[in-house]
Formats: sequence, structure tokens, C-alpha cells
Amino acid sequence: MTVFQALVLGVIQGLTELLPISSSGHLDIIPWLLNWTNNPEFNLAFEGFDVALHFGTFLAIALFFFKDWIKLIVGGFNQVVKKEKTTEGRMFWYLVIATIPGGIIGLLLDTFAGDLLKKPVIIAIALIVMGIILYFVDKKSKSVTDYEHMTFKQTFLIGLSQCLAFIPGVSRSGITMTTGRAMGVDRTSAARYSFMLSAPIVFAATIFKIKDFVFSIPFFVGILASFIVGIIVIKWLLHYLQKGSFKIFAIYRVIFGLIILAFVFIR
Repeated sequence: MTVFQALVLGVIQGLTELLPISSSGHLDIIPWLLNWTNNPEFNLAFEGFDVALHFGTFLAIALFFFKDWIKLIVGGFNQVVKKEKTTEGRMFWYLVIATIPGGIIGLLLDTFAGDLLKKPVIIAIALIVMGIILYFVDKKSKSVTDYEHMTFKQTFLIGLSQCLAFIPGVSRSGITMTTGRAMGVDRTSAARYSFMLSAPIVFAATIFKIKDFVFSIPFFVGILASFIVGIIVIKWLLHYLQKGSFKIFAIYRVIFGLIILAFVFIR
């Protein structure tokens, strides 16, 4: 893998992991569209590299929400040890519990069906279908709950929905934000919770796949690009969703899905 390829993939990861448009789908499709997958050396180097890129966006989330994470951890600790009930303590344990089902089911799907789901047609269909669902759910749902007042039921169902994100094209942020909106969570809060919820699973996946990492210049270039772009995207999206909707992302998903199907037909 060249430094240029690693840079391109890092930028793509930083953009698509945090926007509801599917990072796994883009990381599988873009090399295919550019014919990079015809090179055995690229395919070998790409094994585990996608997880490394996810680690870059994990670092972006960890840094951007650093103060929030400290408050959550301290709040969670105090709730158990000192029996202090705070919003941070409650949200910490909601995040822990919500991560478990998505992590277990996702690991099973990734282990036994991961390669079968990475076909361009499946990715294209997932992009289109999820884009349509995202559009209508976001349009019809009212914003009645913010981040600080999310219930256990809301957080758990959002966490459970993560299991579908292991189908490339669905998007972890896409499915969690859609689920949040369906239950009346406002757009900014749905995005914020989606970011926080992704961190534990991505970190666990990094530890699980670290044995496959090839530490090289392209490796670090990809992670750095993913990290920098991720920081920019988090800040932009949280600001944009204060007044904007998910419509532009839904439209993009449908258009990109149709482009993929066109390439499949042509080839």
C-alpha cells in the first residue's frame, strides 16, 4: 500500500465513520472502484488496516469529548462507590450496558458472515435502503428528548441497533442516529450519543485486531489523516445539526448506491 492510498483511505474514514454514510461501505467500495483491489499486495496490506483507520476516528472522539469522558467515568465510579446519582453517572452505565449486545452480536456477524456481506451489490442496497429509512424517520420524528434526559430504553435500543452496522453500507452512526431520531431524540443529541457509543466497540476492535497491524509509514499516515479529518467532522456535524437535518446524507447514500450498482452492471 502506498502513502497516497493510505492518505486517501484515512480521509475517507474520517469523513464516513462519523457521518451517517457508512465508513465500512466506503472503505470496501472505493478501492474496488479505483481497481486497487486487483493488486494482491494492496489486499494483503489492507487486512487489518481498516480497523487501524477506525482507531484514528476513535482518537478523534476521545480527544474531542475528553472532558465528557472524564465526567462520565468519574460519575460512573461515584455512582457505584459513593452512591451519588448524577446525569454523568447514569449515562456512563447506560453506555456500558448499551455497548454489550451490539458488541457481541456484531462480533459474531463479523466472524461468520463478514466476507459474505462485502459484495458491492449488498453494500449498494444497504446504502440506498438505509438512506431512505434515515430520510423518512428524521422527517417524521419530533425532537422531544435531549442527551441529558435520554432514558435507559432509548440508549439500550440505540446500542442494540449497532449490530446491523456490521453489514457494510448500513453505517454505525447511520443506524444509531436513525434509531435515536425514531425515539424522539433531537438530532444533535442523537449524533453526540452515537459518537460516544461507538468509542468502546472501536477500541475493543482495535485491541482484537492489533495482531494484524503492519506498522509502517502508510499505516501512520492513514491513522493521522483519519484522526484529523474526524476532529473536523465531529465539530462540523454537531454545529450543522443544530439547524440542519439528515436529508443531505440520505440523498448522498441513495446516489452513491446507484453509482455502485451502475458500476456493477457495467463491469
